[in-house]
Amino acid sequence: MTSTPARPRTAATAAALVALAAALLAACSAEEPAEATTPVDIITPAPVTAEDLATGTQASDVDVDVDGPTNVTFRRITIEPGAGTGLHCHYGSLIAVVEQGTLTHYAPIYPDGVHEYSAGDSLTEGSGYIHEGKNEGADAVVLLVTYVTPEGLPLAETELDNCDA
Repeated sequence: MTSTPARPRTAATAAALVALAAALLAACSAEEPAEATTPVDIITPAPVTAEDLATGTQASDVDVDVDGPTNVTFRRITIEPGAGTGLHCHYGSLIAVVEQGTLTHYAPIYPDGVHEYSAGDSLTEGSGYIHEGKNEGADAVVLLVTYVTPEGLPLAETELDNCDA
């Protein structure tokens, strides 16, 4: 059995250990009693919890593909009544779930150029094409959106000449 030699402690490590020991001694000799703290169990990890933020249904296939390094961004977007996103396109893809309200989505991907998505619906937006989401209802629209975008590019492009059309 071979043993590896112990690594020498650097001056910085030694100084840090001395400072830590001094702080612990000072805390132990404090005149006022320390406030009660919650004990920390370092042996048993904290429980893991998961919260479903929204679930939506989409009738068509979902295909997300981005070449090269990719950024993934999660957003909650609220669109007040009468407001909209403005015309824009994306360099990547996004998947959204309508959490509340009705989103009127204007895009050339629909036969009539428009589609309404209600709470519980899911939608995807691909790259390149110009589109706009509007809230034409009386209540706020809330979307939970996951963007998958090429690294370094904006989530949305409003300079329409940069869109595929």
